[in-house]
Amino acid sequence: MDMKAARKTERFSGETCAHWLAGRCNRNHCRFLHKETPLPSPEYHDAAGTHLYARQSHSFSENPPKYNSKKVSIKKIGGGGTNKAKNTQKSSRSICRYWMNSNCVRGDQCWNLHSWFDGDDGLSTLAKLQEHKKAITGITLPVGSDKLYSGSSDGTVRMWDCNTGKCANVIKLGAEVGCLISEGPWVFVGVPNAVKAWNTQTAAEFVLNGPRGQVFAMIVANDTLFAGAQDGIISAWRGSFGTECPFELVASLSGHTRAVVCLAVGGKMLFSGSTDHSIKVWDVDTLQCTMTLNGHTDVVMSLICWDHFLLSCSLDGTVKVWVATEQGSLKVTYTHNEEHGVLALCGMTDADAKPILFCSCNDNIVRAYDLPSFSQRVRLFAKKEVREIEIGPGGLFFTGDGSGLLMVWKWLAEPKMASS
Repeated sequence: MDMKAARKTERFSGETCAHWLAGRCNRNHCRFLHKETPLPSPEYHDAAGTHLYARQSHSFSENPPKYNSKKVSIKKIGGGGTNKAKNTQKSSRSICRYWMNSNCVRGDQCWNLHSWFDGDDGLSTLAKLQEHKKAITGITLPVGSDKLYSGSSDGTVRMWDCNTGKCANVIKLGAEVGCLISEGPWVFVGVPNAVKAWNTQTAAEFVLNGPRGQVFAMIVANDTLFAGAQDGIISAWRGSFGTECPFELVASLSGHTRAVVCLAVGGKMLFSGSTDHSIKVWDVDTLQCTMTLNGHTDVVMSLICWDHFLLSCSLDGTVKVWVATEQGSLKVTYTHNEEHGVLALCGMTDADAKPILFCSCNDNIVRAYDLPSFSQRVRLFAKKEVREIEIGPGGLFFTGDGSGLLMVWKWLAEPKMASS
């Protein structure tokens, strides 16, 4: 048999070369097919200063003061009892990992998704900001500022220009950022054994001592800054006049046996979630613990107060909805189950003022649910797990993942009309 003919027959064996599809076949005479023409990847700019891409304009600025959504009643959530993950997924397809890194050569023929989200035409991505080297641990928009702040376990806080999408400043702290919030002109950064405070209007900087270990969660209520730390203690500071530092440590709330990792405020109550699997309820006036909730079987990762409900999530794979009883206690009125541990919760309203709950799981997907039905509306994909979700003005919201990627999203201002 002619050797040239044999080699030709061997090469064209009917299968496409998997190495060639991945863009790394280096054989001069590969036995598999190289028959498809690679298509260029969608244009997503990763270089510094070239972050914006969109179906919208090249700016995510819409009056950057902190978003204050109107109070929305979500009525009775679910039907009581437990939801066994009966999600109404429009698609079970996963995002293409090659496309995420801009090197998928299959183009439209790829059987995986080439999109950062799936399931809703009213959602769009505005910007992809990727300069942090490690996980994003805090996102905030200070009132009156045109800068978006993000903190990371890489030891930096970055300030992003809301008009250009470029990083305007980098603050190197020399220690991991555990959390980041803002209140008025103040930006608070949780670091090991302290909270750092910056005034965005005067550029004044202060260090608030008191916590022991990494500060994982902060919130402001009743003119008091609360910070939950690694030792299970919640430190509380109030405004102080006539002293060098404008914040005075007024209390240390003890009760948790392990680290406090999330805080929420509803009315006159402060809620804290811990790696000891419990939720504690504190009176913000007296700073006393009034009850302990023990509904979860693993770390309580996130808490939000919405209307007269408390929502909690845990690594046990559940989202629990708590409601006050006539006796004054809190009980679980509904449990939503996920297949994976739940890392973060966040609530907002869409363009039609309908309430939406974001639920981030450790499968690197954020699921958005319509409330009160808990029917799945959209999936957001990330390179790694999303632990930070922050709401912005005008339908904007932000997600930060474990790779350091900060995404800017938007619900369309005008709902898309169905074609006749």
